[in-house]
Amino acid sequence: FLPGTASLIDELDKRILVVLRDGRTLIGTLRSFDHFANVVLENTTERLFVGNSYGDIPLGLFIVRGDNVVLIGDMNPEKERDQPLRKVSVEEILQLHAKEQGNNETEKDDAIRSIRETNAISDANE
Repeated sequence: FLPGTASLIDELDKRILVVLRDGRTLIGTLRSFDHFANVVLENTTERLFVGNSYGDIPLGLFIVRGDNVVLIGDMNPEKERDQPLRKVSVEEILQLHAKEQGNNETEKDDAIRSIRETNAISDANE
């Protein structure tokens, strides 16, 4: 057992889950960290949960400042598959999240358009 962030050495190049102070949940491959718990995640997604559904919004390379980190944990793919949650598309989770938050259609459309512009998702009609 290593104290503090030194225990993250075993997690390098593995998929981890990071919970932030604002409640967001990030999942990505741990590439680097320091003694302040600043972390660099590759192939990062933000996981949104709404009811019994979840969706992953692709973010790419992500640098997280350590003072925003609440929790860092490893991802167990076997346990993830056994969960009673239903995975949905980016568009569907954003729509469900907007309804839950009470946001209007314009804000949801702006979020989807922004993600499309970064080529993170493509239009199903294309």
